[in-house]
Amino acid sequence: MWTDERVELLKKLWAEGLSASQVAKQLGGVTRNAVIGKVHRLGLSGRATPSRPARARPQAPRTLVRGRPDPLTAEMREEEQQRIQGTQKAAAAHAEERGLEPVQRATVLTLTEHTCKWPIGDPGRPGFHFCGRGADHGSPYCTEHARLAYQPVQARRNRERDRMRKDRLVS
Repeated sequence: MWTDERVELLKKLWAEGLSASQVAKQLGGVTRNAVIGKVHRLGLSGRATPSRPARARPQAPRTLVRGRPDPLTAEMREEEQQRIQGTQKAAAAHAEERGLEPVQRATVLTLTEHTCKWPIGDPGRPGFHFCGRGADHGSPYCTEHARLAYQPVQARRNRERDRMRKDRLVS
């Protein structure tokens, strides 16, 4: 790989100021990293970069950022609140039908290891909260949300098999 002729050519090309990539292309059959390694082992100079006078960069005026503006107008906020209240009432009725305690509307600050951490709503919108019901032992979720979060392996396999069959039929 590194014959005496190739080493001499490497030294010549390196002295001419070619980059390691250019030297590798000229030599053929070696990588840029191989050239860098050989140059290092031969103790060839690292070639100082030509000095350039430092240019002062123009300073951009700094702007004061006070936080994200609220994208919701007062009217939109009111509509959003009504929508949230409607959803909460429906969820409470559903929980009552199934004999579950209603969602407790926990926040990040009120969550504990014993409360359900199922997120409800959009984290970027007002009204976002967590379920907050009592969590099952060893689970971050209440019974209802654990049922949604964890699915038996067989059910997942069946779903995957059905999806693959459908894909084969489509193609």
